[in-house]
Amino acid sequence: MILSRDRILATHVGSLPRNETLSELLIQREEGVAKDPVQLDREIDRAVRHVVTKQAEAGIDIGNDGEQQRVGFQTYIPQRMTGFGGESKRRRGRDYEEFPALVEMLKNRFPKRSRMQNAPEAQGEVRYLDTAPLRREIERFQRTAKQESAFVEAFMTAPSPGIVSTTMLNAHYDSHESYLRALAGELRNEYLAIHKAELLLQIDAPDLAMDRAMFYRDLTDAEFVRACELHVAAINQAVEGIPRDRIRLHCCWGNWDGPHIYDVPLALILPVLYQAHAGGLSIELANPRHQHEYEALRRNPLPKHMVLLPGVIDTTTNIVEHPEVVARRLQEAVSAVGDRERVIASADCGFGTFTNREWVIEDAVWLKLKSLHEGAALASVRLWGRGTA
Repeated sequence: MILSRDRILATHVGSLPRNETLSELLIQREEGVAKDPVQLDREIDRAVRHVVTKQAEAGIDIGNDGEQQRVGFQTYIPQRMTGFGGESKRRRGRDYEEFPALVEMLKNRFPKRSRMQNAPEAQGEVRYLDTAPLRREIERFQRTAKQESAFVEAFMTAPSPGIVSTTMLNAHYDSHESYLRALAGELRNEYLAIHKAELLLQIDAPDLAMDRAMFYRDLTDAEFVRACELHVAAINQAVEGIPRDRIRLHCCWGNWDGPHIYDVPLALILPVLYQAHAGGLSIELANPRHQHEYEALRRNPLPKHMVLLPGVIDTTTNIVEHPEVVARRLQEAVSAVGDRERVIASADCGFGTFTNREWVIEDAVWLKLKSLHEGAALASVRLWGRGTA
């Protein structure tokens, strides 16, 4: 993993807005509706080229394909694994249950049905079918990035065993722990393919924070911590043999515009996050509910082998953060970590976590990423005491 040697580098969490045509084609593919594969390939090619170019123009140093080739950050998995069928009955977050007006607002804003709450469930042994679809994703992205000469480093995302287990619920295994172990063994195929392609592997694990108010809401704090430890152990099982400096772990409290008053404090889960075999830790810190969480990092310092990727851009509002705001947040991150080289500027979460569920309009996304780059440059001048390249 490249460090911020002479300036703070800029990255993001992964997903970027998809155009309407591509969105419809991806949804059709997920639902098994007849489609034109030539048209889908053409639209994906166009979309990947578009987001790679826009990231480069915004000044992103460590970029990806924007997850343009997937319908969502984790709900694509049943297309690549056997054992799934029917429909899960995933619990909503407490925000949605405690505030009915929020649900009504979201129905108006996002009238199209998503697969977040009704993904398939595990009804048999889960088995990864073939890495060919993933290899095609990787090849398309790497070809495009090379043509654009876009990034100093590139990454690709994949969901954690934990978030798959709490989205595609277990209706087959004798325990949740058994299901986790099975998923870890199969998702390992995806992780290894990304690593072998010489891309940074980003594991998306919102389950380690968000699921305190969803899947694990009925547990005590101590019980939730033990559950998180099982989820992290599953990650470590799945990435065995991959150097930790080639892995970054993303954790967040859920990418939605809601009260977030039931979110678990970072201080409670931070020791568990440190148990992950990862060299980078991506944490949501621009969300107004969590902007104070740097204090947890001061009390429980980041391990020396880890880089912090603080979210300094909010992904649920169309307000474009001023570069000065970004710079100040980055300076606080460096202060908390105690090492300017181990901080990389990032966003809170993805901008296109699920197809047709974007909170931020596309034009604002690119402005936010540009502001991220400009704020990183401002902070770099202050931290290194000179101009930056």
